[in-house]
Amino acid sequence: MLINCKICVAKSAGFCFGVDRAVKIVYNKLDNRNNVVTLGPIIHNRNVVADLEARGCKAIELDEVQPGQTVIIRSHGVSRAVYHELEKRGAQYVDATCPFVSRIQKIALEKSVEGKTVLIAGDASHPEVCGIRGFCEGDSYVFADMDELKERLKPLAGEKLCVLSQTTYNKRLWEQCREYIAQAMPDAEIFDTICSATATRQEEAEKLSLQADLMIIAGGKNSSNTRKLAQVCEKHCRTIQVENADELKSTLADEDLSKTRFIGISAGASTPAYIIKEVQQAMSEMLNNVEEEFNFAEEMEKTLKKIHKGQKVEGVVTAINGNGEVIVDIGTKHTGYIMPGELTDDPTKKPEDVVSVGETIALIVLQTNDQEGIVQLSKKKVDAALGLEKIAAAKEEGTILTGSVVRVVKGGLIVASNGVNVFVPASQAVARGGNLDDMKGKTVEFKILEVNEARQKAVGSIRAVEREQREAAKAKFFETAQAGDVIEGEVKSITDYGVFVDLGGVDGLVRKLDLSWKRIKHPSDVVSIGDKIEVRIKDIDPETGKVSLVYKKDSENPWEIFKANYEVGQVVTAKIVSITSFGAFAQIIDGIDGLIHISQIANQRVDNVADILSVGQTVEAKITEIDLDKKRISLSMRALLPADAETDDED
Repeated sequence: MLINCKICVAKSAGFCFGVDRAVKIVYNKLDNRNNVVTLGPIIHNRNVVADLEARGCKAIELDEVQPGQTVIIRSHGVSRAVYHELEKRGAQYVDATCPFVSRIQKIALEKSVEGKTVLIAGDASHPEVCGIRGFCEGDSYVFADMDELKERLKPLAGEKLCVLSQTTYNKRLWEQCREYIAQAMPDAEIFDTICSATATRQEEAEKLSLQADLMIIAGGKNSSNTRKLAQVCEKHCRTIQVENADELKSTLADEDLSKTRFIGISAGASTPAYIIKEVQQAMSEMLNNVEEEFNFAEEMEKTLKKIHKGQKVEGVVTAINGNGEVIVDIGTKHTGYIMPGELTDDPTKKPEDVVSVGETIALIVLQTNDQEGIVQLSKKKVDAALGLEKIAAAKEEGTILTGSVVRVVKGGLIVASNGVNVFVPASQAVARGGNLDDMKGKTVEFKILEVNEARQKAVGSIRAVEREQREAAKAKFFETAQAGDVIEGEVKSITDYGVFVDLGGVDGLVRKLDLSWKRIKHPSDVVSIGDKIEVRIKDIDPETGKVSLVYKKDSENPWEIFKANYEVGQVVTAKIVSITSFGAFAQIIDGIDGLIHISQIANQRVDNVADILSVGQTVEAKITEIDLDKKRISLSMRALLPADAETDDED
């Protein structure tokens, strides 16, 4: 018995999406029709082909096709000429070409129609490559490696090129070839067409081979991707390729595995899961590390089980295609599809943000098509069902939820949260006069007002959270705030008599007189709505909730400035700002006016002040009196007149 020998199977081992889809299509057709055949072996695996033959589905060549037969075109694809020939022979055909191969065929057709020569990295004799070339309108060439590439490029200098690769081409070799082409033919249009599953399979197998003492690659001898997988691994450790468990046993029958401590297992894209499990089981038995008994019939039967609309299933994500569709293996003969609209209700998320390849997810069956071997699935409906439970619990507990505003609808907003679309009425979304469109795409907090589990609907309120937060902030404010505190707020509204400032849950009022030391016509001359300003609490009343504020700064108090810089007897230059019947007021500095009494304007009698002074006029005057308590200043122009002029006037 071997001690500490670990057997590790690569997660990506086995059927790729395209092969899986093709095999399921064949089994579906066998369920519904007679006289079903495949155009060549459906996949490069003798075990699967033998099982299909036992069920009455033979692999035939094109010249053997008979009228009335249902011909399955395998995942490798065929040329356009083959489609025409099948129609000519009166046969019905079902196209099981892998969607990734179909994409390459389409590119080859489009670019060759544009007049470009198509260059393909791959095996010239492989059915996939032959099919791709059959879509080219002009010249096409194939290269297997770097040496062949260099030879192919020599006579093509100056030509317009389109470069593709077989889906199962060696990823590292492709990267080398791609770099060479980019340098040698910078105008060549290069498309990365290696299947992502192939690249992942090769990467995982190589990682295993770096740790392993022995790598086992399961798959058909005539499978191109299986051979490439073995080539990747044999660079790092001993690697053997087997088609099934019996071949593994015979290959290792006389081997001494006593020093083997790590065995890695991977498999080509044409290898069914049951063969991989058989190989793993056989290896365990050879190491006297027996697992549960494997039953081939049971494993095959699992893939043939029926499913129905509304059924809850689990599936493993196998691919995400360019259209945003998620491909899922649900363990039956069907290929599962999740359309973008059935993945999530959040338009800001890409499929890759929601699920990842290899992840097991819960789903609901929307529709089945046994003839095509397709089942439409929904993840968002499962999420919505689970999410509705969380939504209902949030209502009972008064919990605040977070969600994204995904749509603006008549009368309100739709907020996605926990897989549920919650309706928020306009009155519960924004204040009166607010714009609902401004909310779209934002992440918001809200509370649940109503839940209708039967209809799977919920109604929420954003403003309820805002009200709660404001009440909490208000309570905290009155607990800590005191008169004299200096705080920051935001100008919320402006009236003729003052400004209301949002202090964070509490609104305070700055009256017009407390806005500025200067004489102002309107509060809007000083601040604007939305301004962040620093204010001082003048008075606070927690019982009434009223807060009086001051915006003008003590350091800017003009009386303090005047007191520090001016005194009685000082001569100042002042500007006339208003005229009355008893004199004129003149501005000494901003915010400080002095009175020039009518008797102090001139050295003669003045009947009308306006006959001598006008608003805006600059004059010189002497400060004759300062009363800081009453905030009064007296000025005299007469005091600056010559003494003899004053005497003459008296005479």
